[in-house]
Order: sequence, then structure tokens, then C-alpha cells
Amino acid sequence: MTDFGIRAATPADYEFMVDMLVEAVNWLPERNWSREQVMANPALAHYVTGWMQPNDFGLVAVDPADRPVGAAWFRYLTAADPGYGYVGDDVPELTIGVAETWRGRGVGRALLRAVLNVARERGVQTVSLSVERANFAARLYAAEGFRTVESFEDADTMVAEIGA
Repeated sequence: MTDFGIRAATPADYEFMVDMLVEAVNWLPERNWSREQVMANPALAHYVTGWMQPNDFGLVAVDPADRPVGAAWFRYLTAADPGYGYVGDDVPELTIGVAETWRGRGVGRALLRAVLNVARERGVQTVSLSVERANFAARLYAAEGFRTVESFEDADTMVAEIGA
């Protein structure tokens, strides 16, 4: 039994998506980047700037009072403005953020599975992401079928082949 639900993300979720990007960046307890620092960094801000573009899609987890507690979304970034997990213009990159008080309760896994289902329904064949190796989420992604395709000093780019 879960104490959260999942709904489609909308343009009205922009501010919450920014909050979840900040949560994703600050997964490490000693890292405490402010919202302003995250949004001033173009390499991070492009994950949410202009949300929601025609190809963007995502989901929001909500608590029983319908307050958002997590989000997972895909964006198509380009070689001209690649994300950390960029592998190609035709491969959307995943971002997931869960409010700290909701971590460890299955929200991230539920969002991941649900957003991958949406991607599959849209005919997406491959998805990518970037994750710092020390992040617990790296194990989640591997368990859910992602494989490392490129490694950097502290992070990996991972992909999942999700096409039918």
C-alpha cells in the first residue's frame, strides 16, 4: 500500500520541477546548493528552463493531500546544449527528484517505472541519465535495467533500452 499517487506533470508544475532539480543536485547531505545557484548554472538550469516544451513529459508524485513530493521527467537536449547524460539528440534524458522527507519510501522507484512506461507508450526506444556513482539512485537505475555507457571521475552516463 502506498501513501502517494502519481499524476502527469503540467506547465503549472514548473516551480516544483525546479525544486526537484535542486533536490536531485543536493542528494548528498553535505551539498547544499541554493535554488539560485542551481538556476544560475546553465548546465543544470536547462533541465527545467522553459518547462514544458512540446517534447517534454513527466510525472509528479503527490501525497494524500495532493501536495507534490517528487517528480520524474524527460527532456530532449541537443548536442549544442547537452545534458550530463547526453547520448544523442533523439534520446531523452531523465531527471528525478524526491523531497528529502519522502526518500526511501518507494517514490523514486515508482516514478521511474511510471515515467519509463510513459516513454515506451510514446514510442521512445532509449533513455539516458547521469548519476553520481556514490548516489544510492545509481543502484536503483541499474536494478531497473540501466547500464553504464560512459564513465567520468565521479559519475556515469547510463542508458536503458525500453522500446517494445
